[in-house]
Amino acid sequence: MNARLIIRIAKALLLARWKQTLVAAIGVTFSITMFITLLSFMTGLNDLLDGLILNRTAHIRLFNEIKPSLDQPINQSKDYKGSYNFIRSIKSGSSRQEIYNSQAIIQALRKDNRVAGVAPKITAQVFFNDGSIDITGVINGIDAREESSLFHFSDYVTQGNPLDIQNVSNSIILGKGLAAKLLANIGDVVLVTTAKQQQFSLKVVGFFQSGLQELDKVQSYASIGTTQKILGKPSDYVTDIQLKMVDINQAPPVAKEFAKLFNADAEDIQTANSQFETGSSVRSLISYSVGIVLLIVAGFGIYNILNMMIYEKMDSIAILKATGFSGLDVNRIFLVIALSIGFFGGLLGLFFGFLLSLFIDQIPFNTPSLPTIRTYPINYNPAFYLIASIFSLVTTYLAGWAPSRKASKVDPVIIIRGK
Repeated sequence: MNARLIIRIAKALLLARWKQTLVAAIGVTFSITMFITLLSFMTGLNDLLDGLILNRTAHIRLFNEIKPSLDQPINQSKDYKGSYNFIRSIKSGSSRQEIYNSQAIIQALRKDNRVAGVAPKITAQVFFNDGSIDITGVINGIDAREESSLFHFSDYVTQGNPLDIQNVSNSIILGKGLAAKLLANIGDVVLVTTAKQQQFSLKVVGFFQSGLQELDKVQSYASIGTTQKILGKPSDYVTDIQLKMVDINQAPPVAKEFAKLFNADAEDIQTANSQFETGSSVRSLISYSVGIVLLIVAGFGIYNILNMMIYEKMDSIAILKATGFSGLDVNRIFLVIALSIGFFGGLLGLFFGFLLSLFIDQIPFNTPSLPTIRTYPINYNPAFYLIASIFSLVTTYLAGWAPSRKASKVDPVIIIRGK
């Protein structure tokens, strides 16, 4: 049968029961709108939470971990030579925390095409002296330019210039929580004491806020040179080498390779943040599940409306079949009706979903713990709109399949006799 004629008949049936058609289309529109909005908002929130960790975390970290010595003192005794000794209090090894030959390693890493950037770092445990009280803290010796380029360090410096720790000698950037404990302002001088009881005066040139309050209560940042001076170490002293990979998925195998190549411990970002990635995946799964459930509910609405339409239009179906329309033609007519509802309802759903996402994206979201965030996070991924379009058509097709099949099997003789 002529496709144009089938479409015209489907249109006539749709307009004849336009109120029911409108209800079905609104159901699809609402489902698609909420599907788009939920996914955009939830994935935007995931990206925000991921950014708090991933933006500040190296893809690969090279370091030397303090490990128990394999040769314990009791094993060196002649009295216990050849015995199997059970040791309760294991002594640590004599290895040092610094990475051996760090400058040569950094140069080699910068020549590797898989590595996007390298940032050396020193971690120093210190006490911040506040009168008679000592506050435990950590000074991270960094290259401010490399940290800002690779790990967005400058985005989290809420006051002051991050490069001041490079330009101002004996300077420090305090975590916001730590500064609050010390009652320190920019320009003040804080006193720190190392584990070897050496004291240094450092000038506060800025405040740092990562969004993780417990971290901001202990963390601070200084230049690598200042940190080496505090620890009394030479200019080649480095405890960590942080790597940013071109492809983050290569981090696990490359970490193992670098660990063997440079005789150091290596930790990749997937291993370090496995629990966090699991939470992100679960949140995304919940978002998709809710959206799909909404579409299925809309599909049941279309199914019920088409079923009612068939019962009400039995005489029209009988006339169509009596005038030469085959069962396949009738099947196609009702499938066109279902797909039309899905198409136009889905199209409006995409439009309203985008508008609602845009509206949420403009709502102010100001919180002291997240200084880089100004509005609610939204992810405008085109894949969401493509998935929503496919699901709207598939759902409405499946919703219309059973009623259209029932309509195609109507016997016109029985219907006309009944009339």
